[in-house]
Amino acid sequence: MKKPLSLLTAILLFAVCSLSFAQQDFQGKAYYMSKTSMDLDQWSGGRELSPEQKKRIEERMKSFLEKEYILTFNKEESIYKEDERLEAPGSGRGWGNWSSSFTGGPKYKNVKSKELLQDQEFFGKQFLIKDELKGLEWKMGTETKQIGNYTCFKATATRTVDKFDWRSMRPRRDRNSDEKKEGEKASDSTKTDSDDPMSEVEVPKTIEVVAWYTPQIPINQGPDDYWGLPGLILEVSADRTTILCTKIVMNPEEKEEIEKPEKGDEVTQSEYNEIITKKMQEMREMYGGRGRGGRRN
Repeated sequence: MKKPLSLLTAILLFAVCSLSFAQQDFQGKAYYMSKTSMDLDQWSGGRELSPEQKKRIEERMKSFLEKEYILTFNKEESIYKEDERLEAPGSGRGWGNWSSSFTGGPKYKNVKSKELLQDQEFFGKQFLIKDELKGLEWKMGTETKQIGNYTCFKATATRTVDKFDWRSMRPRRDRNSDEKKEGEKASDSTKTDSDDPMSEVEVPKTIEVVAWYTPQIPINQGPDDYWGLPGLILEVSADRTTILCTKIVMNPEEKEEIEKPEKGDEVTQSEYNEIITKKMQEMREMYGGRGRGGRRN
């Protein structure tokens, strides 16, 4: 009896809270912590790492794998951007420039016009990625859990992964390896051709997403690319990444204007991926990195 009662409660909460959020000038801020796990043994190339080596690498990568974000939202729009803080000297050294080319800048979503805009810098050049805001086919559940002061409901979906989403990248297994079972579903890694700059990594075609949303904040928004549920999404687990809301401020005294990113050369996501691919091919050729281990054909 608990599950039907909880679902009924959610419907009532959504209806009541929607009336409270009806004013046009409504605004809120949600603070999120994002953490991506990485199996260092997979990336060691067969070399066994000592616990001390793993600890040093994890410390240096912490600023890359663990980030804090702020989602500023109203009834229709949101802007999701990193809460940047000063790092300790030497922290993240060697990863900063590389990661900034893949993690992206402020991301704007408009759930009414289905507009998605992202500020993106790639090797010193500014781009504005402009695309249609695509939704997921959420499967609504009745399971609940408490996140802070909010009752949250579970929803699941299957998401297609972008080929340059570093959070889901894995070292490519040798296609002739015995580890790869016959008939195993192929990954959307990129081509195995030695000219392909991504030939040594693979990315799954799809991943399972678990989201927790609260009808107490009846806003069709969430962190990163996630949206489309009858309440603010407070937690997302997708592959090796978890995004968790740590604080919410409703109707702050000083409202922040939600501005669309405008700077940079305007491109679609697919066009931007082509630019990345071409640049990485140039770099491989420049440094003699064609094929595995720098072998040339």
